Amino acid sequence: MNFQRVTQASPERLTLQKPAIPAFVFSHMTLPNSPLLVELKNLSFGYGDRVILNDLSFGIPRGKVTALMGVSGGGKTTVLRLIGGQYRAQNGQLTFDGHDVGQMNTEQLYAARRRMGMLFQFGALFTDMSVFDNVAFPLREHTKMSESMVRDIVLMKLDAVGLRGARDLKPSEISGGMGRRVALARAIALDPDLMMYDEPFAGLDPISLGTAARLIRKLNDSLGITSVVVSRCRRNISNCRPCGGLGQWQSGSARHARSTQANC
Repeated sequence: MNFQRVTQASPERLTLQKPAIPAFVFSHMTLPNSPLLVELKNLSFGYGDRVILNDLSFGIPRGKVTALMGVSGGGKTTVLRLIGGQYRAQNGQLTFDGHDVGQMNTEQLYAARRRMGMLFQFGALFTDMSVFDNVAFPLREHTKMSESMVRDIVLMKLDAVGLRGARDLKPSEISGGMGRRVALARAIALDPDLMMYDEPFAGLDPISLGTAARLIRKLNDSLGITSVVVSRCRRNISNCRPCGGLGQWQSGSARHARSTQANC
């Protein structure tokens, strides 16, 4: 299966200041002229004798929203973990920005991960930290910014998800939908090139679901990033208006996958 790039005018970008990430982060990364940011080629993966992904091939185009849809246990989240280097493919190849993730050493893998953002299924916020400190965590962990700069960026990211006024609250003091948006603000704190959303609509009411879907689309277009959205529901996916393609898992696994294109 191959996703073909869809012709579209370049989205208007917001003028945002990039965090001062140390130079070594990008020392092993080049910028090939490929329309695909992520590409899987004949990839296979399984747990013991249980095959999850078998001879899977598809690509994720730059600057687009690509959706992966299918049943539970079909391997959608596994694909995200393979992209992030948490798992290594048993056969085939997975490349990120032209570099084989399976062949990266620890330093190269950490550098690649700094260019990725991940929204986990239920947010995965630190419960003993405030909303502000949750969003500030990756900035304090991976950069040497001053606290004043960290504050400015955190407030900017919270403002982008509509939660600037909740910065002093704890995760237990906000709703599930708000918690998901805080987690999204944290995921984009380092201005990643690739955003991965693992079941971002799970457990949300219809209003919060629509807000989350529109926010995913808005951030993708405004920041000029690449997004991958995993979901079990086609209706939820359609709210994000995916134009990079739709990969649909069939027969309970990704052994048979098909792609469709949507006009943006």
